[in-house]
Amino acid sequence: MDPDTVAKAFVDHYYSTFDTNRATLATLYQDTSMLTFEGQKILGSANIVAKLTTLPFQQCKHMITTVDCQPSGPSGGMLVFVSGNLQISGEQHALKFSQMFHLMPTLSSFYVLNDIFRLNYA
Repeated sequence: MDPDTVAKAFVDHYYSTFDTNRATLATLYQDTSMLTFEGQKILGSANIVAKLTTLPFQQCKHMITTVDCQPSGPSGGMLVFVSGNLQISGEQHALKFSQMFHLMPTLSSFYVLNDIFRLNYA
Protein backbone atom coordinates (compact mmCIF):
# COMPACT_ATOMS: atom_id res chain seq x y z
CA MET A 1 0.00 0.00 0.00
CA ASP A 2 1.55 3.28 -1.14
CA PRO A 3 1.68 5.77 1.80
CA ASP A 4 1.04 8.79 -0.44
CA THR A 5 -2.09 7.18 -1.89
CA VAL A 6 -3.38 6.26 1.58
CA ALA A 7 -2.65 9.75 2.91
CA LYS A 8 -4.43 11.45 0.00
CA ALA A 9 -7.46 9.16 0.32
CA PHE A 10 -7.62 9.78 4.08
CA VAL A 11 -7.31 13.57 3.69
CA ASP A 12 -9.99 13.67 0.97
CA HIS A 13 -12.34 11.60 3.12
CA TYR A 14 -11.64 13.48 6.38
CA TYR A 15 -12.19 17.00 5.05
CA SER A 16 -15.13 16.05 2.84
CA THR A 17 -16.78 14.51 5.91
CA PHE A 18 -15.83 17.47 8.14
CA ASP A 19 -17.33 19.92 5.65
CA THR A 20 -20.61 18.00 5.22
CA ASN A 21 -21.34 16.07 8.44
CA ARG A 22 -18.80 16.44 11.27
CA ALA A 23 -20.67 14.04 13.58
CA THR A 24 -19.77 11.10 11.35
CA LEU A 25 -16.05 11.68 11.98
CA ALA A 26 -16.54 9.57 15.13
CA THR A 27 -15.80 6.45 13.09
CA LEU A 28 -12.24 7.70 12.47
CA TYR A 29 -11.36 7.98 16.18
CA GLN A 30 -11.19 5.55 19.12
CA ASP A 31 -11.38 5.93 22.90
CA THR A 32 -7.58 6.27 23.06
CA SER A 33 -7.46 8.96 20.34
CA MET A 34 -6.36 12.48 21.28
CA LEU A 35 -7.06 15.78 19.55
CA THR A 36 -5.12 18.93 20.38
CA PHE A 37 -7.22 21.78 19.01
CA GLU A 38 -5.57 25.19 19.29
CA GLY A 39 -3.74 23.95 22.42
CA GLN A 40 -6.76 22.28 24.07
CA LYS A 41 -6.24 18.53 24.61
CA ILE A 42 -9.32 16.32 24.11
CA LEU A 43 -9.31 12.54 24.72
CA GLY A 44 -11.63 9.96 23.19
CA SER A 45 -13.86 9.71 20.15
CA ALA A 46 -17.02 11.04 21.83
CA ASN A 47 -15.25 14.08 23.29
CA ILE A 48 -13.44 14.83 20.03
CA VAL A 49 -16.65 14.75 18.02
CA ALA A 50 -18.39 16.86 20.68
CA LYS A 51 -15.66 19.48 20.23
CA LEU A 52 -15.82 19.42 16.43
CA THR A 53 -19.62 19.59 16.28
CA THR A 54 -19.83 22.54 18.69
CA LEU A 55 -17.39 24.81 16.88
CA PRO A 56 -18.90 28.29 16.42
CA PHE A 57 -19.79 27.83 12.74
CA GLN A 58 -22.16 25.54 10.90
CA GLN A 59 -20.64 25.39 7.43
CA CYS A 60 -17.09 25.53 6.14
CA LYS A 61 -14.94 24.44 3.23
CA HIS A 62 -11.38 23.14 3.50
CA MET A 63 -9.07 23.86 0.57
CA ILE A 64 -5.97 21.67 0.90
CA THR A 65 -2.61 23.09 -0.22
CA THR A 66 -0.16 20.35 0.84
CA VAL A 67 -0.24 16.78 2.12
CA ASP A 68 2.98 15.21 3.40
CA CYS A 69 3.25 11.75 4.89
CA GLN A 70 5.79 9.40 6.46
CA PRO A 71 5.59 5.81 7.67
CA SER A 72 5.59 5.65 11.48
CA GLY A 73 7.02 2.69 13.35
CA PRO A 74 6.94 -1.06 12.82
CA SER A 75 3.18 -1.37 13.40
CA GLY A 76 2.34 0.29 10.07
CA GLY A 77 1.34 3.71 11.37
CA MET A 78 1.54 6.85 9.30
CA LEU A 79 2.09 10.54 9.98
CA VAL A 80 0.10 12.88 7.73
CA PHE A 81 0.71 16.64 7.76
CA VAL A 82 -1.80 18.92 6.01
CA SER A 83 -1.80 22.64 5.30
CA GLY A 84 -4.45 24.69 3.60
CA ASN A 85 -7.19 27.26 3.88
CA LEU A 86 -10.48 27.12 5.75
CA GLN A 87 -13.37 29.18 4.43
CA ILE A 88 -16.09 29.67 7.02
CA SER A 89 -19.56 30.43 5.69
CA GLY A 90 -20.31 34.15 5.96
CA GLU A 91 -16.66 35.16 6.40
CA GLN A 92 -14.90 37.18 3.73
CA HIS A 93 -11.35 35.87 4.26
CA ALA A 94 -10.14 32.27 4.45
CA LEU A 95 -8.11 31.18 7.47
CA LYS A 96 -4.81 29.32 7.02
CA PHE A 97 -4.48 26.10 9.00
CA SER A 98 -2.15 23.17 9.63
CA GLN A 99 -3.17 19.76 10.88
CA MET A 100 -1.19 16.62 11.73
CA PHE A 101 -2.69 13.13 11.94
CA HIS A 102 -1.03 10.02 13.35
CA LEU A 103 -2.87 7.15 11.69
CA MET A 104 -2.75 3.62 13.04
CA PRO A 105 -3.78 0.51 11.10
CA THR A 106 -6.82 -1.62 11.92
CA LEU A 107 -7.70 -4.91 10.26
CA SER A 108 -9.24 -3.15 7.26
CA SER A 109 -8.34 0.54 7.47
CA PHE A 110 -6.79 3.21 9.70
CA TYR A 111 -7.94 5.21 12.71
CA VAL A 112 -6.67 8.54 14.02
CA LEU A 113 -4.57 8.04 17.16
CA ASN A 114 -3.35 11.65 17.37
CA ASP A 115 -4.68 14.80 15.71
CA ILE A 116 -3.17 18.29 16.15
CA PHE A 117 -4.90 21.32 14.63
CA ARG A 118 -3.70 24.93 14.52
CA LEU A 119 -4.77 28.07 12.73
CA ASN A 120 -1.78 29.84 11.19
CA TYR A 121 -1.88 33.54 11.89
CA ALA A 122 0.15 35.91 9.71
